[in-house]
Amino acid sequence: MADSLHCDLLLTNARYLAPDMTLVSGKAIALREGRVLDIVDQAQCAYRGDAVLDGRDLLWMPGLVDGHLHTSQQLLRGRLLDEKPVIWKRVNVPFESRLDEESSRLSAELAAMEMISCGTTGFVDAGGKYPEIYAGVYEQAGLRGRLSVMTNDNPFCPESLRAPSVPAAVERLRAMRSALTGLLKPIYSVTTPTAVSEELLRAVFQAAEEDGVPVETHMNEYAGEVTEFIERCGERPFVWLEREGLWEAPMTAPHCIFLSQEEIEILARRQVRVVHCPFSNCGKGVPPAPQLLHAGVPVGLGTDGSAHGGLDLFREMRLFRGVMNVTRGVGTADSSVMPAETLLKMATQGGAAALMEPGLGVIERGAPADLIAVDTAAPHLWPTQNLVHTLVESASGADVRHSIVNGKLLMKDRELLTVDADRVRREAERLFERQPWLRSWK
Repeated sequence: MADSLHCDLLLTNARYLAPDMTLVSGKAIALREGRVLDIVDQAQCAYRGDAVLDGRDLLWMPGLVDGHLHTSQQLLRGRLLDEKPVIWKRVNVPFESRLDEESSRLSAELAAMEMISCGTTGFVDAGGKYPEIYAGVYEQAGLRGRLSVMTNDNPFCPESLRAPSVPAAVERLRAMRSALTGLLKPIYSVTTPTAVSEELLRAVFQAAEEDGVPVETHMNEYAGEVTEFIERCGERPFVWLEREGLWEAPMTAPHCIFLSQEEIEILARRQVRVVHCPFSNCGKGVPPAPQLLHAGVPVGLGTDGSAHGGLDLFREMRLFRGVMNVTRGVGTADSSVMPAETLLKMATQGGAAALMEPGLGVIERGAPADLIAVDTAAPHLWPTQNLVHTLVESASGADVRHSIVNGKLLMKDRELLTVDADRVRREAERLFERQPWLRSWK
């Protein structure tokens, strides 16, 4: 008979961020078999842990979830800033088409290192050439996520990324799905509705429904793409999807910048998981986030990959606060148009919705044990009259001291435990030496 007072990891003297974004202090949090077993008063705690972490000067909070990243663009860091639009056609896709298995593995290892270091414990990847290679890396790193294949049949797409046929594209997605296990799950995707044939779009959505797999695609990212879709199909993208009955599978929709009121109503009715990418989207437009949230649409945050400024979701929260104040708050003199509590919910619970993992994004009994600890004794975080506000105003990924996914420590006292950072850096440096196009790519 199992010892009811035994746990795998015990967090003592814990202060944590509750689901309603208030702070709870003086607790002990027991983790067992990948979940939060119990939360009790520290003074009455009788749990015995195989390992113990003291929580003094820390704030435990749910791990952040990156609702939209591109693993395959990790080696593209620094290349996209100040580029003319539309970068994904001119730069991103051609770059990704040249990646081989070694560079793809290193890209995933670098992404895993950065996510863990910044407090990200879960992610939704947009798809690449080698999702099975990414899966091997992310499984070893211990992260939770959804992976896909970059699915495109447009003639502009380089041959190494272009599906030879619609049936072959669906078969490739299903092969990827069969290769994923554990904390890594599939999501079917197409690049964007404007970049693929109607036949492929229909086939991927139908396969997602048949296989019980969620679907994702970049949506309403550029005003020109929306106009192009209307010219081609006669309706705005979300209106067309609903009219055509392609919406039985749950959907994650990155970007969603240019939305009509009708589309917002559809998103709410269909409970589409919207993911805004603040830094990346600043060069394109400002999404109607307050209207989406008011309508009850699940909204999360994403980085759009490290090529758009890194994988630090704390930065994305702070930036989005500023963007919302300038564009949505100034006109109505509403300085709290995007409150700190809302931003934290977007980065945790909203991201968990995009990941489609039940119970994720909160610290409570029975929830998946994905937690991070922020060092609140850092000079730029202490003293504070409102720690929740200070997290959004001043914290960064560098303030995360511990990271736990599924009850397992991935980082302790800023030391990565599941990725050999020194080896990855050496191999990345050698890769740049052997493949100089990575540094001077145009």
